[in-house]
Amino acid sequence: MAKDPVCGMDVEEKTSSLQAEYKGRKYYFCSPGCKNSFEHDPEQYLSKSAARSMDPESKSDSQSQSSSLNKINIGITGMTCTSCARTITKSLSAVPGVTRANVNFANEKALVEYDPTQTDKEILYRAIEDSGYGAVKEEQITDIEEIYFRQARIRLAIAWGFTIPVMLLMAVEMVMKVKAPDFNWWYLALSFTPVFIAGWRTHRGAYNSVKFLNLGMDSLISMGTLVSYGTGLAHLVFPQMHSYAPVAAMIMSFHLVGKYLETLTKGKASQAIKKLLKLEAKTARLLVNGQEQEVPLSAVKIGDIMLVKPGEKIPTDGEVISGISSVDESMATGESMPVTCQAGDKVIGATLNQNGVLQVKATKIGQDTFLSQVIKLVEECQGSKIPIQELADKITGYFVPAIFGIALLTFIIWLVIANVSVAVYSTVAVLVIACPCALGLATPTALMMASGLGAQHAILIRNGEAIQTLGKIQTIVFDKTGTITKGRPEVTDIFTVTGILPNFMLGIAASVENNSEHPLGLAIVTKSQEININLLAVDKFSAVIGKGVKGEIEGKKVFVGSQIFLQENNFNNAAWQGDINRLQQASRTIVLVAFADKVLGGFGISDPLKENSVGSIKQLRSWGIKTVMLTGDNKQTAQSIAKQVGVDEVVAEVFPEQKVQKIRELQEENKLVAMVGDGINDAPALKQANVGIALGTGTDIAISASDVTLVKGDLQSVIGAITLSRETFKKIKQNLFWAFFYNVLCIPLAMMGKLHPVMAEIAMFASSLFVVGNSLRLKKIKI
Repeated sequence: MAKDPVCGMDVEEKTSSLQAEYKGRKYYFCSPGCKNSFEHDPEQYLSKSAARSMDPESKSDSQSQSSSLNKINIGITGMTCTSCARTITKSLSAVPGVTRANVNFANEKALVEYDPTQTDKEILYRAIEDSGYGAVKEEQITDIEEIYFRQARIRLAIAWGFTIPVMLLMAVEMVMKVKAPDFNWWYLALSFTPVFIAGWRTHRGAYNSVKFLNLGMDSLISMGTLVSYGTGLAHLVFPQMHSYAPVAAMIMSFHLVGKYLETLTKGKASQAIKKLLKLEAKTARLLVNGQEQEVPLSAVKIGDIMLVKPGEKIPTDGEVISGISSVDESMATGESMPVTCQAGDKVIGATLNQNGVLQVKATKIGQDTFLSQVIKLVEECQGSKIPIQELADKITGYFVPAIFGIALLTFIIWLVIANVSVAVYSTVAVLVIACPCALGLATPTALMMASGLGAQHAILIRNGEAIQTLGKIQTIVFDKTGTITKGRPEVTDIFTVTGILPNFMLGIAASVENNSEHPLGLAIVTKSQEININLLAVDKFSAVIGKGVKGEIEGKKVFVGSQIFLQENNFNNAAWQGDINRLQQASRTIVLVAFADKVLGGFGISDPLKENSVGSIKQLRSWGIKTVMLTGDNKQTAQSIAKQVGVDEVVAEVFPEQKVQKIRELQEENKLVAMVGDGINDAPALKQANVGIALGTGTDIAISASDVTLVKGDLQSVIGAITLSRETFKKIKQNLFWAFFYNVLCIPLAMMGKLHPVMAEIAMFASSLFVVGNSLRLKKIKI
């Protein structure tokens, strides 16, 4: 197994067709992009690879460590409160080989990281089932929600079908003052179904929580309803004791209403995943021996040629081999303007082909596609925990046992100062009004909304901790090329000797550079294409790494490259020094052209700023965030760019390991630091930063190298990510405040006998609904 020298990913030597030789050594690559980057400047990338390997905390190292671990999302049925999630987490964590387990009550899923050499999926499923809950396999996970809704509706109908008659009987007894000795029998008979049949899941959850010593809300509701129903049985023996059997039915029915509404609102919070899943094409039209053949998407293989007609979705990630069309990529980049795609261009699966017929070769399928990676990323974020949630979970763990203690104390006090009936009344109110679920839902529902909203705006967040930290960032460090600038050099200036037409020199240079893959050469070729210059045949082409290219046109030698390159080939550049100095001061890169033993002139090539770089950095500075630009470019160019965009500090001529050192220095000043880069070349710095942000476009994003990936690839998305972080954390704090405030206010009232048990139950589920509803308000923020 070899390692890609650019990104550090493992590559199988025997099967890899992406190879290159340099200084007598063969290198293997994980993708064409990495291979091209290497070929442009081998020395530069090998030095970055070496720096990465020296950094013990680099991304490539962490990738190597985690490459042997598997991750799986498991759907879970039967959870009724956050204590269920804690019970399952403990059970999964106890399985040998499990390195991390997090059960999210809000989306009813478990995210498990495990060593496949020590355990497997079936053992994980069994661990969940042994805890008293159901496990749903990964491929069936999208069906969970509908199953939950259907089951909740049935339980609700059964409960209220018997509770309404109970309430009518109570109305007859209380309003009309009708007294009948057999009313209690009716109460017991009618209440049995809501309490023990419709409420069976609640009692089962209570049993599991006692069994695993992890008391939760089910324990409180179960105890409250059983005690209430028990007073009805006691009334048969001791007629002087008041019967609260009808209250048991009402408590359970209102509890089920709350759980149903909670399921509905949680479903709204998880809409992002469902929307992403709906984007995927269901079928593909393949070209097989010149014939069209429609097949399910799952039947598409790498290398298959897909025919995509106007108005159809591109089935999977691929490369256009024929045709030209406008493609709506808004699902990936958030950009409303379609992009023109033609032969050689990469396209993303699930994007919409608008007006032309394309033939596309499939390059990624299944779980490797861009859309699948986005869905996986969103699910991982929703399944993660943030530091503030750890505190809430600890409090919840002590909360329910404390409530049982308070309830016992309440019963004893009222038994002493009043009677059994009043004691039971107040105790049941204490049991059912306490709401650990509001605490448990405060953070995960907000995270679900934030990660989904981010995905809709092309902001992909890997974990919840990044959401919490990003809003507190004090310094943001930017790479220059491809981050602040477009990363696509453009010809901005052309200068020629007297008597030589600019288009003639451009045609000569573009003809030679057309054989090169260097970005500067591509800029020259692109310029020639813009003005429709016909390229000439080139013989004896060769590239001199880091200097330029040469060849022959009609038997005459051509040299295109740097000043040093032409000087080494005996050309005198003195006549051009004035133009060269002027353009360099304007942050241009100089490329000279010599033909037939004569220097014709040259080009000034620049990497323009992205349209919103200046505005975005201005916005960050207005928030009091310090901005720093790190770059490997020369100081003159770096200072020029820094002055244009207005960053606070610039550090030029740095290598990757020096970027890491700069970030460490900033962190040592007690500052939280974010690093914004391309996610591959800046891997060590992205890892070192408190939050690593990778800019990218479409399938080229470096998801594995960052905490946050911005698909649009512009700095305005950095503003959006910080805004999302701040608004999300604001909602989390509001949710936690309300959950604590509600319990602190209501529990004393229940102890004093000021709350009817049924009203207490209504208040309890209302508090959970408030928390979920408050999280849903995140949809209204503008990113």
